[in-house]
Parts: sequence; C-alpha cells; structure tokens
Amino acid sequence: MKPADPRYLGATLTEGGANFAIWAAAADAVEVCLFNEVNGKDMETRFALSHRDGPIFHGYLAGVRAGQRYGFRVYGPWRPDEGWRFNSNKLLIDPYAHQLSGDLTYAPEIYGHRALDKSGIGDLTIRDDRDDAAFVPLSVVTGHHRTQFPRLNTPWARTIIYEAHVRGLTEFNPAIPENERGTYKALGHPSTIAYLKELGITALELLPIHHYVTEPGIQNRGRENYWGYNALAFSAPHRDYAATSDPISELRDAVAALHHAGIEVILDVVYNHTAEGGHGGPTLSFRGIDSKTFYRRVKGDIYDDVTGCGNTVDARRPFVVRMIIDSLHWWTEVIGVDGFRFDLASALARNEYGIDTTGPLISAIASDPILRERKLIAEPWDTAGYALGDFPHPWREWNDHYRDSLRQFWLGDPARGFSEGVGDLASRLSGSHDIFYFRGPTSSINFITAHDGFTLQDLVSYQDKHNEPNQEGNRDGSTSNRSWNLGEEGLSKNPNIIQLRTRLQKSLLASLFLSSGVPMINMGDEVGRSQNGSNNAYSLPSNGDVLSPQAFNGGWALNWSPNEIQQDLLAATKNLISIRKRYLVDIVREFFTGQLDLGTSRKDLAWFRRNGEEMNDENWHQGDRSYLSMYVEASANQALLILLNASTHENTFTLPAKKWGALYRSIFDSAHMTSEFEPRIAQPLESTILDAHGVQIWLVNRS
Repeated sequence: MKPADPRYLGATLTEGGANFAIWAAAADAVEVCLFNEVNGKDMETRFALSHRDGPIFHGYLAGVRAGQRYGFRVYGPWRPDEGWRFNSNKLLIDPYAHQLSGDLTYAPEIYGHRALDKSGIGDLTIRDDRDDAAFVPLSVVTGHHRTQFPRLNTPWARTIIYEAHVRGLTEFNPAIPENERGTYKALGHPSTIAYLKELGITALELLPIHHYVTEPGIQNRGRENYWGYNALAFSAPHRDYAATSDPISELRDAVAALHHAGIEVILDVVYNHTAEGGHGGPTLSFRGIDSKTFYRRVKGDIYDDVTGCGNTVDARRPFVVRMIIDSLHWWTEVIGVDGFRFDLASALARNEYGIDTTGPLISAIASDPILRERKLIAEPWDTAGYALGDFPHPWREWNDHYRDSLRQFWLGDPARGFSEGVGDLASRLSGSHDIFYFRGPTSSINFITAHDGFTLQDLVSYQDKHNEPNQEGNRDGSTSNRSWNLGEEGLSKNPNIIQLRTRLQKSLLASLFLSSGVPMINMGDEVGRSQNGSNNAYSLPSNGDVLSPQAFNGGWALNWSPNEIQQDLLAATKNLISIRKRYLVDIVREFFTGQLDLGTSRKDLAWFRRNGEEMNDENWHQGDRSYLSMYVEASANQALLILLNASTHENTFTLPAKKWGALYRSIFDSAHMTSEFEPRIAQPLESTILDAHGVQIWLVNRS
C-alpha cells in the first residue's frame, strides 16, 4: 500500500482512488476493510495501513470511488483494568465518516468483552473473539467538497429562533408528498419555508441530525430514540431523515433553500458523549480506537460521566479538540449551516478540577477564523455543574434563569406564592444584565419552553409530569416545572379553562418576544402543541402505534391543521413577532441605562405601578406583587408600554403622564381573539382594565 497524506483524516477521494487515515496513538496496527457485494453477500477485503506518521496510520488505495463501504480494525493491548480495550474482531466506524450504510443490531457480537446478550451483560474482563461486521453500520466514502456559501449573517438582535425536529416539523404537512414528509427534503419544501416566513422566524434550530442510534435499554422497552441525543457518527447526517439515497446533497439543498428565503440553520450538536455508553457498552468506534484518549476517566476503567449517558468525551485532549473542530468545519463548509447549539457544553469545558469556559475546546472554537463567525450557543450546564454567564464572546447561552423567572411570574399559583417577586422578572425582561453584564443582552437565549420539558400548552395544563409512556416508572424528567394547570389536570373541555389557558400562553409569548435578548420558540407552541403532560418526550414506540395525527394528539409533531383556538394562538404569535421586529430589534443590542435623559425628561427604560407612577425601592421588594408595567423607548418619536397582570383577577392600570407620551394606542391584548381585536386610543392618565393573566401592549406617540 502506498502512503497517504496524513494531514487529512478519514477517507479522502482523489482522482484515482482514496486516502485513508486514522488517529490511533496507542494502537499496534490498523487495517482498513473494504466491503463489496458479491453474489448477494458482503465480502470483506482487509488492507494494512502500513504507513505511520506519529499517532496517524495511513495508506492510499487506488480504484476506490464514492459509495465504497469500509471500516477499520484496530490492533492493540487488552488490559481493561488500565482502560485499554482494543479488539480487532470489532469493525469500527471512522470518526470522520460523513455517511453510514446499514443499521446497528444489538447483539452479543458488538461488544468488545464477552457478552451473553444484546444488552452486553457478561464478563467485562474477557476479550470477545466473535466478528461483528454483520451487526454494525459501515462507513461510506463520499465525494462532497467544501463550498463558498452566501451567508445571511443575521444580527443577533434581529434573530428569532425556532427549535424543531426534522421529522416532527413536516411529518403531517399535507402539502408535501407523503414519501417526503419528515425528511431533509421536506425542510426545503416551499410550504415549510412559507410557514416559517409567515411566522417571522429567522433561524431554524434543528434537534440533532448527526447519525444516531437508540440506546439498548430504550430499545428493550419497545421504544426508539426520537430526539437523537445519542451520536454514532458526529459528522454524518442521520440517514433515516433522507428521502433519497444521498442525504448529504439533500440536506445541502434544503439549507440552500432556507437561506434563499432568509432563514439561517443552526444544528443542535452532541459532542459531549457517544452511543458507546459506559465501559460495558458496545465497541463501535472510539472505544476500539483509543478509549483512554477519547473518554474522560476517573482512573483505569472507571469513566468520568457528567452527561448521564455513560461516558464523557474528553475535550481536554488536543486530538479530540481537533476532531470536533474538523466536524464543525464540515457541517458549516460542506453542508452550509450557520451555527451550532452545543448540548451540555459545560461537559466539553471541563478540566480536571471543574468547568473551565476558557479551556481548550471552547477557546479553540471562539478563536477559529471560520467558526467564530457562526452562531455559537452553549447549554451552560451538565449533570454535575452549572456555568450560566461564564462562556466567552462570541458564545451565547441558553438562559434557564429567564425561563424559570417568567414561569414563576405567570404560573406561580397564588397558593404557592411569587417567591422571586417582580424585581427578578424585570431583570429577565430587560436582558439579564446581572448575568451578562460584560457581554450584552444578545448573549442571552431567552426561552420559556424547549424540547426538554413541557410544551407551552402543557405548561398551563399540567401540574405534574406524566412520562409513563417512556416506561421508566415516571422517574425520568424534571420534577421542578413551575407549571400551573388552573385547577384541572390535563387537557380540558371546560370553555372557561380553555380561554384562560389560551390567554396565559399569549401572555407568556408576549413576554418572550418583548424581552431584550434572543427569543427562541419551541416547535408547535404557536399552535398549542401538547405532549399529554410528558416533560421528557425523547422516545416513541418503535412499532409506530402512535405515529399518526390522531394518536398521542400528534404531540410529537407539528399540527398542520389547527382548530379555531389554535389558529388564534398562531395569529397572536405572528403579531407579537411582528411587533418585536418593528419596534425593538434596533434597541436591544445594548443594555438599557434606565437613566433620565435631560433633553426629553424620559428614560430609555422605566417601570410603573398600576397607578401610573414609577416603581420605587420599596415596591421592588414586595414579593407577592403580580403585576408590572414596562416602558421602552423604541425611537425618538415612539415607545412601547407593556402592561402585565399575572393576578387571578382583573386590575385597573393608569397610563403614565404626558411627559412619557402624548397619545397611547393599544396594539395587542392577550384577552382578545386576535382577529377580533380593535385598537383603542387613550390619553395620558386614562385608565385601562387588564384581564386576569393578561398582557396589553400600547404604542406611545410623542405628539
């Protein structure tokens, strides 16, 4: 075998063949194994990568073309007590693979140790000599190259994020051919794009689309992993989301179509762990290449698991940093995506002492000349630590403090009290200065709901989680939801409760879209999507029993046929996003000062009581206060006045005096049907009645 270029890892096509290179520092030898079908059966041909450049084994094979299936076999010591689990009987997925062929079959053969069943139970100290090639996916040689993509570069202040699932977003869209629904192709369909555009979305954030598999324990319960947070190949699009045999081209085309419509694409990426699980898990890739380098260890064969998934990728290691950087480059330079949301980013930022957000990987991404221009979002926690506000520029962060504060204000059942008071609410609405004071309000990704937790509809319909379908005894999912069912658990037929729940959802959405920071809405919240009280809807039955619009209330997917109430919620969401875009996007780039302008005798941000007087120090410390008025300077001639009433009864609010504005015009009221709302003109110091659980928005004119 001729040598390859060791600078390029994975399989790289040339005019006459392909370079193969793999990083395996502790290995004794490596083989690349080509698979070709002969008389209906797969035949394996092995070639030793006989050239070595430090930790990189490499070789060139003439005649290899795109579509060639392959894998690696890595030879080395079997010393489990020290963490070495090399086993050349196990065919390994290339960490740099961009496409996989075939499915993973849970069988005793896929485990490096001597397993007795498909779950891996057996003697972890004995190396297994059975070959697993018939049970594992094969890597595929691809020929896609980097491209110069036109970039939207939507400013953060103008960004509206819609978090969605590839399959769930389009599965029930009647405008898309049935065989294309739930696929990458469907993402780029004109009807999908029209829906997002009409809603006002500027960025589509997709739940994981890297190739993933269902965990053995979930599969044993007759369920399948729906969300995708269990990566098998970091840089390969999930094949089951493709309508064609070329998932890479199909995904690229969808991203290009979304770009053409002015919509950016952000990927939720899961580099913090892999599908190999704990030390007793299957040997599929990293464990067989160099388990001690890829995974964090406490010592020997004991994994340092801060992800809750059995292992934690060790991002302290230079090669691991390189691999993740290369993967991110591939997604943005070959597929064309515009940014990344890093699942459990704190797990990737850990050193030997704790979370270090200036550590190797976080700093490498922030300083990379290409990646630093992309949108970078951190989930600033893992199972063992919390780092909200600690990530450096240009990173943004999911702000769960915002989520909890907004939920507490609007859904703090009076019997449970309003523990934070309105002071904390005001901090969240105005950009969380106390958290992001060095970085600006757009460092905060504001959200009330996300894939993980209750939907907006369930947030106002369920007091407790109902995760029984996951078959984990309802032990999974958070027990702290700050939800409120308004006295009736579950979806209701009572028209009064339905009306109040709809109003609360509108009020929560109004708070979200009128806050400083970057708003993110969860798929289907705009049409009242319900998961029947599940706050951990990560799995679905593997037999497809609930995969119809009628079953499970279509809760796992977007409802494309909303009823009248859901249509009203949709119209309200569109209206609120429009108000944000028209009046707020240019003034939320920096924090408000709250200082008096001597020329206008007004402030860029002011807070009022119900009587139209400004809040004083004593008012801020009244913990049971359930109402607040927020005044924001929108331009030299206009301002917005947002009235919030979280009380269980209506309240009268007095509009501020003439120095704040000469004329007030109501432009939104969460208590009214959007199609029936009629604006009202009012003078300074006039009164307005705000219904229970309601929000009113007033446009303030100077003259």
